[in-house]
Order: sequence, then structure tokens, then C-alpha cells
Amino acid sequence: MLAMRAFDVEMSRRGFASALAAGALSLALAGCGGGAAGAGSAAGSAAGSAASGAAAEPVEVHVASLKGPTSIGLVQFMDRAADGATDNEFDFAINTAADEIVPKVIQGDIDIALVPANVASVLYNKTEGAVQVIDINTLGVLNVVTGDANVASFGDLTGRTVYMTGKGTTPEYVMNFLLERAGLTGQVTLEFKSEPTEVLSALLADPSAVGVLPEPFKTAAIAKSEGRLSAPVSLTDVWDELAGDTGSRLLTGVTVVRRAFAEEHPEAVAEFLSCHAASVEAVNAAPADWAQAVVDAGIVDNAKIAEKAIPGCMLVCQTGKDMKAALGGYLQVLADADASAVGGKLPADDFYYME
Repeated sequence: MLAMRAFDVEMSRRGFASALAAGALSLALAGCGGGAAGAGSAAGSAAGSAASGAAAEPVEVHVASLKGPTSIGLVQFMDRAADGATDNEFDFAINTAADEIVPKVIQGDIDIALVPANVASVLYNKTEGAVQVIDINTLGVLNVVTGDANVASFGDLTGRTVYMTGKGTTPEYVMNFLLERAGLTGQVTLEFKSEPTEVLSALLADPSAVGVLPEPFKTAAIAKSEGRLSAPVSLTDVWDELAGDTGSRLLTGVTVVRRAFAEEHPEAVAEFLSCHAASVEAVNAAPADWAQAVVDAGIVDNAKIAEKAIPGCMLVCQTGKDMKAALGGYLQVLADADASAVGGKLPADDFYYME
């Protein structure tokens, strides 16, 4: 686990109270360079509720994310926090698997977590509504990667073993759903590895092997194979083809907050959303400027690979009604295929942070 610590921000009580008088959202936007489109009504409304009450002191906000595209979208935010440019004290921990994060959210050690989309629903059900989703942070980023030229379509996976990560989370359920839709249930074996590097090792050791990798690991795998590997199939395209009739879109990651934390510190949630949106906008706009930060965060080990991968990471910060529509449709598809994928049932409306 890579931990990145933000430091204490000095702010006088008088200065903070004055800012709140102008509205907590203005406070959050000022901390993150005006905020990007995408923070949406959730941030504004949370800030408004804070502004109507007593002045709030800066708080520590413990954020956990996964080693991959969700963390890439945070790198500018991480830099700003480390430079003291945020009003609250954000610290970040990057993890290799969702099961490292979930217990800490349940125990209250993590306040905000970037997790696979289905895990958010599972967490909601497991904790009886103790978490809420505040944004979608990544769209579909999964790709079939292989050195076998005979694999050119999703149907070509028939009879093969596919190496991948994400057992019990979005990748597994997406694959099972797509295999069922394609009529390939029972004809493809999924073998799970703990990290993308293990999938890459399997692919490099056997040119005929097939894997499923998300960005930025897909780009890293192709680069390290020196032309032996390619990514002939995007699972986003397969989803659109096989599940287009559902009106849903393939999602990868979302951001959740502990409900108790959001109720006690709405201004901190507002600042997170604003800073997250600004960070996503900055990274998407200038991959070359932020590639080294991705390396420094320990997400990938090569800045050139990071720069090439960022455009395919599908980084977003989608909130409010758009978030609810996109995520709700996606979870409905998963639930219809396998209710256990979403924790046994779809979450109620209060799952969506719409204040």
C-alpha cells in the first residue's frame, strides 16, 4: 500500500468563518482552482447546508483508492493537498485490492473511498445504508489483451482461459454478464490473479494466453511486450453491443462516503467533489504534465506509459442526477444477471448523494 499524506492546513477561525459566510461551496472552489464541471449539484447543496450553520473547522479526511485509473484521476488533487492548497486535511492511501479498503470503511477508518461500482452497492447493503455514492470516477476501461492473432472478437474467447484481476468485483461480474449475453457461459474459464502485473507475466510467458486488463495496465502490457501483445477487444464496445437494449453503460469505479461523515462534515464532502472534478479535468487536459505524478504515486512505473494510458482511462467526476441514472442502470443490469453482484438487492434512493 502506498500512503500519501497531506499536511495540516493553517487557517484562522475568522478567515474560515468569513469564507463560510460567502458559502462553503465558494470555499471549496477556491481551494481547487474554481472547480471543474462535474462537481455538480451535490457539492453545491452540501456546501449550502454547511453555510447555513455554524462555521466549521477544517477536518481530517481519510481517502482510499485503488492502484489504477481511479487513483490517476486524483493525482492533481493529491499534489494540491500536499502543497497545502485545500481547506480540509486530505490524506490518501492507494491500495491494490478492494478487499483492503472495504473493512476500513466499515470500521470508520476511511471516510471516502474510490471502489469498483458494484462494491459500492454491496457496501451499502452490508452496512444497511451506512455509505452513499457521491460520484462516478471512471467509465469502462477493461480490454482483452493477448499475443494470439486468432483472438479478434469476444466470441474468440470460446474454449480459452482468461487471466484477470477483480474477483468478486466489477471485472468478474462484467465478464460473467457478457459471457452470458454472448452465449458463452461455461465455455470460458476465468483465472484470477491478485495484481495486473501477474496477468502481464502470464501473457508474456505464453504468447497464446489471453488476459483482461484495465488501463493503464493495458498500455503498460503492450509497451513492455515490445509488440508481442495487442488489445483487440474493448469490453466497453462489447457491452454496448450486447447490452445496448438495456440503456446502460459500462462503469468501472465510483466514490463513496460514510453517511455519518457526510452528515457531520458536508463542507468537506463539497470540497472533495470540487477538487476531484478539478483534478480529473487537469489530468485529462494535459496527460504529459501529470504522467510523472502517476509514476510518483506508484500506479505505473514509466511516465511515457502513463501519458499514453491516461486518455484511455475514461476519467470522470459525474455527480447528481447524471450519476444516479448511469449507475442505477448499470447496477440494474448486474442485479438482473446476478443479485449477489450488488449485495443481494439494488440500493434504495438514499444510496445516491443528491443533497
